[in-house]
Amino acid sequence: MSVNQELLGKGVKKLLLLILLLIISPITLNIAFKALNKMEDAMYIAYGILALAIVLIILTLILAFKTFKTFLDALFNK
Repeated sequence: MSVNQELLGKGVKKLLLLILLLIISPITLNIAFKALNKMEDAMYIAYGILALAIVLIILTLILAFKTFKTFLDALFNK
């Protein structure tokens, strides 16, 4: 049983991007909620950051499933 090296390389690249998103998305969400508490006059900026954080979290979840699927395909030669 051999491992598909090319597919495994793609999985590692996706995993590095996933780790980056796992770090950035909660930080962005935290910044958005702090901006909502402090800004009274420029709320559109805080809502924009909040929308960006929600999009990043959704992309993180999608990329997580795709990354683990890539690893499984590389390990089991699909």
